[in-house]
Amino acid sequence: MKNMLIADSGSTKTEWCLITENKRQIVFTQGLSPYFLNQNEIEQVLKNELLTGLHIMPDTIHFYGTGCASDENCHILKQCLSNVLRSEKIEVTHDLMAAARATCGDKAGIVSILGTGSNSCFYDGNKIVSNSPGLGYILGDEGSGAYLGKMVLQYYLYQTFEPELEEMFLEKYKLTKQEILNAVYKKQHPNRFLANFAHFLSENRGHFMIENIIEDGLNDFFFVHLCKFTQSWTYPVNFIGSIAYEFKDVILSLCHSYEFEPGIIEKSPMNALVDYHLKYN
Repeated sequence: MKNMLIADSGSTKTEWCLITENKRQIVFTQGLSPYFLNQNEIEQVLKNELLTGLHIMPDTIHFYGTGCASDENCHILKQCLSNVLRSEKIEVTHDLMAAARATCGDKAGIVSILGTGSNSCFYDGNKIVSNSPGLGYILGDEGSGAYLGKMVLQYYLYQTFEPELEEMFLEKYKLTKQEILNAVYKKQHPNRFLANFAHFLSENRGHFMIENIIEDGLNDFFFVHLCKFTQSWTYPVNFIGSIAYEFKDVILSLCHSYEFEPGIIEKSPMNALVDYHLKYN
């Protein structure tokens, strides 16, 4: 078996799995979205964060990444991987395909990503047939970490939080209003900054305001995106991502409310992706 490298790249981090005849090696780097990093920056991440961790060079690469739905962005990533890793065969496609192959394999289903960003599609067992478009953290990303984090900041900055939650927020983050606004509007990677505040929700489950934010944010994803697919009432609805996994109980409750059949809910697609490529390559 030739050495194979599989990558699942989100906005925040990239998980790499190098598969050789004898073992599997996992390496993590920062996210490689071509919307936030240019070609030179992507190649520097590959050289400084990936190459230093690999014990052998791959012959084949399967790269799944956020922002790779367009041919232009796929070309940028493929060029970067070719320049740095010099592999014989490189496949670059978007992270929805990773989620689809991981959750559905060769079966049809609804596939959702709920991580730093969000996206969804109907997959027919071979290809993505329809996609409720991901518009990014400014125009969309309903239900994502960035979306939920933005809601947390709104509750704090609008002074909607009860005093105990406001005090807990201040103690944890120690941020002024101006520091928050600067991070969102002037600094790099504001989506990652926003998504960081979703941790405040998972750490304070049980408070009615926290539960309201979680349910409202995830319901927006169900209503705006999943309800667009007529197949949502026919096929299992699957979820991949840290937000989906962390708030699995709310996901299952919403599936029940919308009369959807819940499918697989996993934090990462990597283990299933490895099985997929070992089976079909």
